[in-house]
Amino acid sequence: MHILNIKPEPPGIGNVIARFDVALTDELRLFGLRLTQRTAGGYAVYAPNAMGRRCATFSEKLVQEIASAAMAALMEPMPHDRSAA
Repeated sequence: MHILNIKPEPPGIGNVIARFDVALTDELRLFGLRLTQRTAGGYAVYAPNAMGRRCATFSEKLVQEIASAAMAALMEPMPHDRSAA
């Protein structure tokens, strides 16, 4: 699993932490996922909607794996991040 692209969501936009793209395997990539904070703790991962219906859902185990990878990618310093120096 590899996070291809991740962008933090601006503060004040509900409970969405970031939007991202992930390569689950070399053969499967998903784009436009949302990482959210659950009220009871932990994270949730949502696929985009198409015509009012969710395009994909994930098992709880896979949600945990995707969320861990996304949070790790979100914490990595970016090349232009001056605060990391």
